[in-house]
Amino acid sequence: MSARAARTDGVLPVAPIRRALLAWYRRNARPMPWRATRDPYRIWVSEVMLQQTQVATATPYYERFVARFPDVGALAAAREDDVLALWSGLGYYRRARALHAAARFVAREHAGRVPASPDAFGALPGVGRYTLGAVLSIGFGARLPALDGNVARVLARWHARPWQVRKPADARVLWALATRLVPARGAHPGDWNQALMELGATVCTPRAPRCEACPVARWCRARTLGRPEAFPPAAVRREGVRVRRAVAWIERRGRVLLARREGRLLAGLWEPPGVELAPGDDARGALARALRGLGIAARLEDLGLRVRHTITHRAIEVELWRATLLRPPARSAALAWTDPAARVRALTALTRRLATVAAR
Repeated sequence: MSARAARTDGVLPVAPIRRALLAWYRRNARPMPWRATRDPYRIWVSEVMLQQTQVATATPYYERFVARFPDVGALAAAREDDVLALWSGLGYYRRARALHAAARFVAREHAGRVPASPDAFGALPGVGRYTLGAVLSIGFGARLPALDGNVARVLARWHARPWQVRKPADARVLWALATRLVPARGAHPGDWNQALMELGATVCTPRAPRCEACPVARWCRARTLGRPEAFPPAAVRREGVRVRRAVAWIERRGRVLLARREGRLLAGLWEPPGVELAPGDDARGALARALRGLGIAARLEDLGLRVRHTITHRAIEVELWRATLLRPPARSAALAWTDPAARVRALTALTRRLATVAAR
């Protein structure tokens, strides 16, 4: 490698950028419970929770989760329903299932120790390139990059290039840049990765970036051009799908009758029994038929309550019907009387919202 290549990354002077950003991070890093540890397991849990989730939302879930499952062995020994119950409300439940499956593999094949080898850790369920780099760099000091949306945005602005991490060709460029930036010596690679992510999360934000507070602003080409928000260009949003759904709210002595969901979306989670309505469907009739299919005979009353709920690209309007049982339903593994306020079952976020609405 030439002396010039060692000093710069394209037009960027790497060494002063590293010094300035790491010094800023040491002064300004937000206190987070997972930053107080180098335990690879706890770092792993935090990184999985933080995927597509804000720090403020993930923090109480993380604290409850590691209190209940303090190490790989405890998580591996848990029932999936208990894991999902603690994850309930955090969303993207495939993350929880993959983490649980990976913990069982680690307990079985690695004596309960999170593997430090990139090949071994990268082979675990749910571990992609970002999770691999984040956990091993922070937990073990491995010289690996961690490229998330925040880091990708910072790199695109430093270079004033329209790179978008969701585009495969751009992602290859961004990963190569992120790899070259990770310090080989003189700094903990995990600190560097966290510094980049922290800059993107708190200063180099998607809208209204605070360039005046940026420790590396002098080297940012997008700022020099006066167009930081132009990089990267806004991604084209997927067109939303509108869904109409009717659900039955059935109460008995402070508990609500819930049904276990099946199918591709939210499988295994618990929600009031309901039905997705086609255009023109009569909600009462469709809901009554759905209830009969679950062995529930009930009289329905439209409460006139409509709840709007969004899951990824699905905009759902939920009609809430009160159901009075005509006779007790037969015992079934697919039905359960549950207190929605208790964390004993994996309830969907919609269930918790409906509980709030129904209590008014």
